[in-house]
Amino acid sequence: MLSAGIRGTKTVTVTEDLTAARVGSGELPVYATPALIALAEECAWRSVAGELEPGQGTVGTRMDLAHLAATPVGMKVTCETELTEVDRRRLVFSVRVFDEKEPVAEGTHERFIVDNDRFLRKAAAKAEQ
Repeated sequence: MLSAGIRGTKTVTVTEDLTAARVGSGELPVYATPALIALAEECAWRSVAGELEPGQGTVGTRMDLAHLAATPVGMKVTCETELTEVDRRRLVFSVRVFDEKEPVAEGTHERFIVDNDRFLRKAAAKAEQ
């Protein structure tokens, strides 16, 4: 059952493929903000996936993160999420990200519970219009 307090953790090592220079979000070889956001989303959705009904999933709808510090290639980055609010299908997570030396990001992330098949049918219908 979904309730506030569910936590998630995910750690990655920064590679060249995760840098701003590689993903196009900047020109420097440091951990990219889009990669950080993807890490936070994955950490959040995986933390609650086992609590959902069969056929359900979650989709990200809002991200409010402050990227506070640069992380070089080769350093590990860890994301921690905590489900802080459950409002019917709306889920709100606090997000903290840190590398081996210091905090890297903090903020909140919102997801909604969806019926996977219905969600995909609706998305596919857009292409047919």
